Amino acid sequence: MQRNVAFYTLGCKLNFSETSTIARSFENDGFNRVDFSEYADIYVINTCSVTENADKRFKTIVKQAQKVNPEAFVIAIGCYAQLKPEELAAVDGVDLVLGATEKFKITDYLNDLLSQTEKSKGLAEIHSCEIEDADFYVGSYAIGDRTRAFLKVQDGCDYKCTYCTIPLARGISRSDSLQNVLKNASEIAAQDIKEIVLTGVNIGDYGKGEFGNKKHEHTFLDLVKALDNVEGIHRLRISSIEPNLLKNETINFVAQSSSFVPHFHIPLQSGSDKILKLMRRRYLTNLYVDRVRQIKEVLPYACIGVDVIVGFPGETDEDFLETYHFLNELDISYLHVFTYSERANTIAAEMEAVVPKNIRSKRSKMLRGLSTKKRRAFYESQLGTIRTVLFEGENKEGYIHGFTENYVKVKAPWNPDLVNTLHKVELTQIAEDGLVRFDFIKEKVFA
Repeated sequence: MQRNVAFYTLGCKLNFSETSTIARSFENDGFNRVDFSEYADIYVINTCSVTENADKRFKTIVKQAQKVNPEAFVIAIGCYAQLKPEELAAVDGVDLVLGATEKFKITDYLNDLLSQTEKSKGLAEIHSCEIEDADFYVGSYAIGDRTRAFLKVQDGCDYKCTYCTIPLARGISRSDSLQNVLKNASEIAAQDIKEIVLTGVNIGDYGKGEFGNKKHEHTFLDLVKALDNVEGIHRLRISSIEPNLLKNETINFVAQSSSFVPHFHIPLQSGSDKILKLMRRRYLTNLYVDRVRQIKEVLPYACIGVDVIVGFPGETDEDFLETYHFLNELDISYLHVFTYSERANTIAAEMEAVVPKNIRSKRSKMLRGLSTKKRRAFYESQLGTIRTVLFEGENKEGYIHGFTENYVKVKAPWNPDLVNTLHKVELTQIAEDGLVRFDFIKEKVFA
C-alpha cells in the first residue's frame, strides 16, 4: 500500500530547498506527497534554530500532525535536530531525529524502522553526526510554486560570529560544483519556472570545494556569469550576501546582466562599529556604506534589503541610536529586524551587559517602524516608472500579487491568466495596504 508523506519547513530559503530535494527522494521511493494539513503516515519537520521562536514552534507543529493522525511517524531534521537532538527526541510524538548529514539518507533510516511491526512508544531514535563530519556537499533546489525556485549553491560557514549557531548546525563552508549548479538550473528552467533565487548559508563564499577545501576552481563571480547564460530562466536573484563578499565586480556585472535582477539583500546586523566588533563581523560600517554607494551608482533603482539585530549584549541606548540614524540616512529599501536571543554554545550568550528583553522589544519596534518608512519611500520613488512584474499563483482575498524585478510588490484583481507570466507595467499609486497598483503598457513579455 502506498504511504502518504507530508513536510513542514521552518526557517530559511536553504531549508526550503533541502526539504524539496528530500521530498523528491520520497517520491522516487514510491511515497505519495500530501499537504501537511492532510492525513499522512509520515510527517517530516525541517527545523530551524536561528531564533528562539523557531524552537518553540516545533512542539506546536508536532501536535498539529498528531491531531490529524495520532499514529503517524514523525521525523525531525534540520538545524535544531543537529544542535539539540535529545530535546527533540524527548518531544511526545517524535519518532526519529536526523542530524546534518543523516537527513539526506532519510528514506534509508525510515525503511528500516517501518519494517518493524509497530513503532516505538519510547524516546525517538537519534542519528546525529559530529558536526566536523558534515564536510561534504549535497545539492538541492526547491520549487515552492510555479513562479520561482530556490537553488542551493553553498552550505555551511567558516565565520565565527559570536551570536550564531549555524556553523555548529551546518558545518564548514563548502560549495556545489559549477557543473551541478548549472544542471539544476536547467532542470528548473525545464519546468517553466521564471525565476531562480540563489541560496546558501554564506553564498558569497562560493568557491570552496565540495569537501570544504580551497581548491575549487570557480568563484562567486564565475558562478553568476555562468548562470546568466542558462536558457529558459528569465530572472536570477541573489539572496542574502555578506557585504565583505559582495565585490564591486559582481555588482557591476549584475548592472549589465540580462538575467540578474537589481535586488540585493545585505546583512548589516549593527550600525555601531563597537557592536560589529563584539559580534566578530568581518567589516565595519564604512565598508557597508561603500557597498550601498556602489550599487546605487550603477543601479540607482535597485532594491537593497538589510538584516539588523537589536539588543545584542553591550548595546547601549547610544549604540542603538547610532544604528537607527545610520540606517535612516542610508539609501536602503527595507529591513529584516531580528531581536537578539541567547543561543546555547555561543560566545554572546556568556557576555555581560545583557539588554533587558523589554528594551530589546522596544528597539525592535522602532526599527520595524523605520523599515515601513523606508519601504514606502522606495515604493514612492518607483511610481511612474516602467517595470516588469512576475505574477504569482495564489488568490489572496480576490487579488493577485507579483514582484517587479527590483522587488516592488504589486497587486491587481485576481486573474488566473496572469499566473506565472511576466508583464511590462507602469507603477501608478500606492494602495491603502502599502502595495503598488499599476497599468499594463503592453502584452505579456513571456508566456
